[in-house]
Amino acid sequence: MNQLSFDQTNREQTRDYLHARLKGLHPEVEIEAKIDQVFNINKLKLKKNALVLGHNYMEPALFHGVADFTGDSLQLCQVAEKSEKPILVYLGVEFMAESAKILNPERKVLIPSQKAGCSLASSITAEDVRNLKKRYPGVPVVTYINSYADVKAETDICCTSSNAAKIVAALDTDTVIFIPDEFLAQNVAAETGTKLMVPKKDLSDAQDPQVGVKTFVGWKGRCEVHEEFTVADIERVRKQEPDVVVLAHPECSLEVCQAADFSGSTSAIIRYVEERPEAAKYLILTECAMGDNIIAAINGKKKDAGKPADSPGPEVLRLCSVRCPHMAQITLADTMAAIEQEQYEVTVPEEIRIKAKASIDRMLEMSAKLGL
Repeated sequence: MNQLSFDQTNREQTRDYLHARLKGLHPEVEIEAKIDQVFNINKLKLKKNALVLGHNYMEPALFHGVADFTGDSLQLCQVAEKSEKPILVYLGVEFMAESAKILNPERKVLIPSQKAGCSLASSITAEDVRNLKKRYPGVPVVTYINSYADVKAETDICCTSSNAAKIVAALDTDTVIFIPDEFLAQNVAAETGTKLMVPKKDLSDAQDPQVGVKTFVGWKGRCEVHEEFTVADIERVRKQEPDVVVLAHPECSLEVCQAADFSGSTSAIIRYVEERPEAAKYLILTECAMGDNIIAAINGKKKDAGKPADSPGPEVLRLCSVRCPHMAQITLADTMAAIEQEQYEVTVPEEIRIKAKASIDRMLEMSAKLGL
């Protein structure tokens, strides 16, 4: 979790801060063009008394220059819950902004684009969950936090990519409905020694679990970014860069995560890079912007330590041919417009919000009990 560390009302500090972090990521002329945008957004943000939350997948100028706090979706919602700011601006996709609204019903929650959806969250509906519960009565439903509010409302407990295995292991049951990410289910099932069944979406081929066999009933939902990464990608990069350390998000397939050196949430990947020796070289298999943001953070640390930009440090590789079209909808210009006009407000019907909040609260309570 990072926080802005420069005087947002000082243009020269804004300029120095952005140049130090974005050097090598963007041409100098592009960085200069972004400076006034960042400076003007920050002035307006302070005038409106708005809190800006930036997900790890945001482009670097927004992530490092505008967001008051940065992190993964759950971290940001928890920060928002502790804030007293009347306006929350979520730099992320719609389900993330919904989660912020679920935990902060009295705040105005804005998202800078109406088009910022998610292939994974859109893969399942509340009706789908109700059908699963009818087919498997009494089986608890564990839902990945990357889902829409109406799906969370049909859920017993939410999970994140980092706590999923321990949440599931703590449930006193042999069978769990684990939705909607098929690949996260593969990875958690492998970690916990659980059998995975993924029926068709119409449940026409749904089978009953074997008695005494720990079983996940999964769902055919995938992230359109993470499903593109392959073992061949890893092998190709390792052939070119034999010393590379491969880090994969668990929304990648089981085969990709097993071929990687480490698999973990966005926050876990960031910690992994931060805690390893300076000379390491990393391939990060997740949305490319997160790799950009790690590079920018490394640049910033060199600058803060008085080191030259070309001094030794972690080298971060990423496969930028694979991008999230939804995260890319969030731009500097749209962020300015959202704050200025207070547009694209995210709302959640109160009945759904209360039920969805209960599933998130259960996760937070269990996480605290398990020391996660």
